[in-house]
Amino acid sequence: METQKQKKSFGQWIKTSITIRMLMVGILILVLLIPLSYIKNLIQERAYRQEEVVKEINQKWGNEVLLYGPVLKIPYQIHSLKKTWDDKTKAYNEEDIITIKHAFFFPNTLDIKSKIESETLGRSIYESVVYTADMKIKGSFESPNFDIQDIKDEDILWNKATVIINSTNLKGIKSNLELNIGNNAYPLRSRYIQNSNTNTLETKFLKENSLPKDQAISFNLDLVINGSEQLRFIPVGRETNVSMVSNWASPSFNGNYLPNTKTKEITENGFKADWKVLQINREFEQEFFGELPYINSSAFGVKLLIPVDEYQKSERASKYGYLVIALTFLVFFLIQTISKIDIHPFQYLMIGLALTMFYTLLISISEHSSFLYAYMIAGFSVVILISMYAKAILKSIKFMGFVAASLAALYTFIFVIIQLENYALLVGSIGLFLILGSIMMISRRIDWKND
Repeated sequence: METQKQKKSFGQWIKTSITIRMLMVGILILVLLIPLSYIKNLIQERAYRQEEVVKEINQKWGNEVLLYGPVLKIPYQIHSLKKTWDDKTKAYNEEDIITIKHAFFFPNTLDIKSKIESETLGRSIYESVVYTADMKIKGSFESPNFDIQDIKDEDILWNKATVIINSTNLKGIKSNLELNIGNNAYPLRSRYIQNSNTNTLETKFLKENSLPKDQAISFNLDLVINGSEQLRFIPVGRETNVSMVSNWASPSFNGNYLPNTKTKEITENGFKADWKVLQINREFEQEFFGELPYINSSAFGVKLLIPVDEYQKSERASKYGYLVIALTFLVFFLIQTISKIDIHPFQYLMIGLALTMFYTLLISISEHSSFLYAYMIAGFSVVILISMYAKAILKSIKFMGFVAASLAALYTFIFVIIQLENYALLVGSIGLFLILGSIMMISRRIDWKND
């Protein structure tokens, strides 16, 4: 008889113990980490799929454009003396070994005016921003200085001089390219260079009256090219001036040099920007002997951004999933403990699964609408579902309203944090401090003595 009473009292203690309830809630939170991790993987998978589709669109239209040039290329001879012993004459024979190398001279001035017509191309539910750039390029070459390398005039092969332009995107070129130097026009032809990150365009050998032997000579080039995401230039001119006009309203200016803040203009109809880069601002000189250097790190330009990345925001929202589940369970735990209403572990599990459904709704709706609308629809659906369920298990409209208000405030708080960038940590810390303070005040009503 006494044993049965002990079993009954032990069973009753298990049922009413606050400590046991807390352990149960904690275990359920850990269990719900499994579907949350699957949801985060789903968001990442969809984001990767978006990147693949965007890359495919860009490859067919034209990848990003990086322009390097024009550059004057002049070959020259290097002499080396080779001595060989002749047993017959008992003397050394001397042979002049000639090696051909190239000198590269950057323009004295380089002016680029670019008009960028942008648009979005879509495939299924994914979009990429592409553009067509109409560029007017002009400048001048001054007389090359070979004296710095002690190269004699007779070793300079002026008759083999050419002009080259490097670009990362030959596929996107939509106009026949002719470089006008002085009074002559030179078609640009593609030229393969092994182990190069850029594609090279080169003229045929320049005529005598196109060579800047004794005085500077001007050049100009019209270029129409399709590209995607970025348009960048390397400031090879002793003075480089670049101006851009575009109908894209969300530019990101990147690279080593930013545009002039006095002339930069961004409106809902597009942007205007101007750059001026002097030789003294660069990390490289005006001429190179031997081979053309890799100076892509000095590039500058613009990146055309899709204004909203739904997957990035959805992933940020999912990182707060643990917090949402823990705080929601805490609300039900406090209601259960204070009001003495029994809530079965299965009911906690159903509430937790409803909370995880928020993120699947968010990612699926945001693929077809804006993140704001998706967040509102998903949040409203989950709040209504859990509130109605709370009404059924708690048998109280007052508690249902408290649960609905708590969830609405929590989702609003997380939405504000997601939108913020510079102040996300500050607002999040203040919000969590206020939540903790509220929980501490409410938990004072719990009677821990009978546990």
